[in-house]
Amino acid sequence: MQDDLFGDAAPKPGPTTSVAAERCAEAPAPSVRRARSGQVAACAPDDALQSLATALPERLRLGTSSWTYPGWKGLVWEGEHSDAQLSKQGLAVYAQHPLMRTVSIDRSFYRPLTASQYERYASQVPDDFRFVVKAPSVVTDALVRSEDGRGREPNAAFLSPELARSECVEPALQGLGHKLGALVFQLSPLPLAQLDRMPALLARLRAMLLALPSLAPLAPDGVIAVEVRDPEWLTPDFAAVLREAGATYCLGLHAKMPPLKDQLPILRALWPSPLVCRWNLNPVHGPYGYEEAERLYTPYDRLHHPDRETRAALAAVIAGVTGRGQNALVTISNHAEGCAPLTVRGVAQEVAKQQAG
Repeated sequence: MQDDLFGDAAPKPGPTTSVAAERCAEAPAPSVRRARSGQVAACAPDDALQSLATALPERLRLGTSSWTYPGWKGLVWEGEHSDAQLSKQGLAVYAQHPLMRTVSIDRSFYRPLTASQYERYASQVPDDFRFVVKAPSVVTDALVRSEDGRGREPNAAFLSPELARSECVEPALQGLGHKLGALVFQLSPLPLAQLDRMPALLARLRAMLLALPSLAPLAPDGVIAVEVRDPEWLTPDFAAVLREAGATYCLGLHAKMPPLKDQLPILRALWPSPLVCRWNLNPVHGPYGYEEAERLYTPYDRLHHPDRETRAALAAVIAGVTGRGQNALVTISNHAEGCAPLTVRGVAQEVAKQQAG
């Protein structure tokens, strides 16, 4: 495989900058449509946004992690709305945005969802929309945690094939059908004692993945992906387990993980395979910086730390994968740069620029 498939030959980006707000420079304020009282209405996209959407590869689906953020007023929807209101009405409006063709359902990580809950989500989006679903922590966390997130004791259900199937794969497949894009098993940070037993962990992961039903009959585009929070996973043996099970690696852009370019060997080892990427946390906050990012970035209405280097590198990977006939699902958190819709737009602009070049 060519070394430039995943962007090694990408043009050098400018330096990463930190600004208080980049909103006006990157996203002209769109016009809006008036909504009836109590209803959420979509912002009417400006011409530049519409043109940008048409310039992107058809196989690329960009989106965000969840959609219930009042601070996205003027970017995704019109007017002031509560989290609860956006939880009920926001998805259908979000899916009208020209760039948003996927979304990560993160709440499933904290509590398994039912097939009927997934079905309600699927009913709110267009036929071409695809969901990224996080598997529940009862399967993906090696520890049982207290309310403050501290590990209390080993989790006997960690990587359980039975729970992975019954609490994640089957309800998501039944509820989302062909709109299921990726099921992501995000393996939480491991205690040091387990990191020293990687062969045993790989055996457990292999057993779980091989026991899962195929997604293809109901979700032809669907893929099972594994995301990790410890660099120790990133070995040829890990890639071999994923390949044997027909799964892929979820490219995790997170402060606990190496930079994007250092994760590319796993993607190369799995090629050809769809790209699943979740851009989670800006490295300026350090590996445990979610609370700091939340304090700084709320209400998530502007960019605070635009990371142009990561945008350019990610765009090169997207171009390499989609240009060779594979799908790409990329979801972005508000914690990546401060405002997920603006980061999506920034990545889209970089992809379009590289396409044109």
